[in-house]
Amino acid sequence: MKYPSFFLLTVLLLGGVWERATAQAPAPPLTLAEVIAQALDHSAAGQQTITNRETSYWTWRAYQANYRPQLGLLGTLPNFSRVITPVVQPDGTTDFRAVRINNSNLALTLSQNVGMTGAQVFVGAEVQRFDDFNGNLKRYNNQPFTLGITQPLGQFNSLKWARAIEPMRFQESQRSYVEERETVAQRVTELYFDVLLQQVNAAVAGQNAQATAELLRIGRERFALGRMSQSDLLQLELNLLDARQAQNQAQLDAQSAAVTLQAYTGQPAAAGPLGLAVPTPAPQPAVAPTQALAQARQYRSTTLELRRRLLQAERDVAQARGTTGFQATLTANLGYVNQAANFTDTYLNLQNQQQVRLAFSLPLVDWGRRQSIVKTAELARDQTRHNVAQEERSFEQQVLIQAGQQPALAEQIQLAGRADSLAQRRYDIARATYLLGRISLTDLTLASVAKDGARRGYIFALRAGWVAYYRLRALTLYDFENQTPLLK
Repeated sequence: MKYPSFFLLTVLLLGGVWERATAQAPAPPLTLAEVIAQALDHSAAGQQTITNRETSYWTWRAYQANYRPQLGLLGTLPNFSRVITPVVQPDGTTDFRAVRINNSNLALTLSQNVGMTGAQVFVGAEVQRFDDFNGNLKRYNNQPFTLGITQPLGQFNSLKWARAIEPMRFQESQRSYVEERETVAQRVTELYFDVLLQQVNAAVAGQNAQATAELLRIGRERFALGRMSQSDLLQLELNLLDARQAQNQAQLDAQSAAVTLQAYTGQPAAAGPLGLAVPTPAPQPAVAPTQALAQARQYRSTTLELRRRLLQAERDVAQARGTTGFQATLTANLGYVNQAANFTDTYLNLQNQQQVRLAFSLPLVDWGRRQSIVKTAELARDQTRHNVAQEERSFEQQVLIQAGQQPALAEQIQLAGRADSLAQRRYDIARATYLLGRISLTDLTLASVAKDGARRGYIFALRAGWVAYYRLRALTLYDFENQTPLLK
């Protein structure tokens, strides 16, 4: 019985050790790609990009529905009235009669818009029923088939312009979705490196405080032996106070930056410090500025946006002209109709029905109203042309400048990395030399400042490289690393 008990005790002890080990094991640091994915899936900015895409999709569906057949059922059922109404008599007098009637109708209509002309073709059927309850009278009026067309003449054709503008707007929204996600990635990158920089500052401050405390300990030993002046010892004590204050402030700044990053990405607030991994340098493929500009013109939503704005300006001019001058509407229909006391009898001996109507309006004297409205629209169109041309030039310059900066950024990262390595080695040598008493405290302080500055410079260079990487992707919607467009 001793062996099972010993085995059980061993298992429980090992289980407790494993539980403590796993509980104390720190979580692996988050990478930049993981934080960006978290933001795209859970942040408010990431969800906004999805909402914008869904909204544009349903707007596109609504536009398409305007060019498809529309089947509708219309009617007034019932339409009962019990009133006393005035009735003009044959001799010209008015008599008041009690009326108790029901006048209902039901219509089924199939219509189709014609985008090129703005017309509407319709096929329908309608039944009307009249009941006079006082006179015990019932009548039906039946139109089993009617075919007609409504054609505006000289009016603004919104369907024609929508056919030119809405497909472009939909494509623009699809590209904007990808651009917005790249913009979110760029913003996350900025916040990520803000946290990383503050954490590096906190780590450097902690190392400096620890190293300064060690130097103070050694300095006190030297002072006791008469090998250090009291002024240098006081300077070491002052350096330790400054180092601890810098450490506390750096920790506060790191916590504040981490909260900002977590709030933007939708991450839950961490109980301890937010662990972030220092990324490797961003990919820096060779990108010719002319190549970047060609990709931007082909895939960026800005190209479609500028063209759409020009079309909308032309549409506004056409609308100003089509809603102020001569306007007319031609309506024509033909079919069959009959009336009878019984519904089934209305299908016997159907009669032909034709209707043609031309309604028009022509302002004769408007005191220059039409000219003013049209001229205002034309001036707005001309200004839009100037704005679009200027924005196009600015956009092209932005792409060229961003692509042209890539080689300099790549070289900057290499130089900053080399400077960080050299500054760290110099500090290690200076610290060892100071412990041997061969250099002054001022020289050691200068080496420490250079080490800290080089480390921050390297983080800044990494930040600039990654931000430029996502900015170029957002400007061109092209992945130059894999030579593929970002649009799926």
